[in-house]
Amino acid sequence: MKISEAQQLVDKWIKEYGVRYFNELTNTAMLMEEVGEVARIMARRYGEQSEKESDKQKKLDDELADVLFVLICIANQTGIDLEESLKKNIDKKTGRDKDRHLKNEKLK
Repeated sequence: MKISEAQQLVDKWIKEYGVRYFNELTNTAMLMEEVGEVARIMARRYGEQSEKESDKQKKLDDELADVLFVLICIANQTGIDLEESLKKNIDKKTGRDKDRHLKNEKLK
């Protein structure tokens, strides 16, 4: 699925089942909440914290999809084409960092 198709799919879902988009501030808070859930899994499953029994049923793929869903909501409601924005961002990073990481001794 292309990013533009994902944006259309989320928009269709919101209009069909979600009634309307939450306002931008609410969606930003929801994004932080979802990122926190991803961080919790990462810290406990892949980091040094022990995983609580109640967290063991949490699925990283589902939590990442929650982050993506809310991120797409914010893009849609603010008129951002994520596909185009990502292309521009990669071009920016390439111009700025094309040699930086290759020369980083810490990454060798």
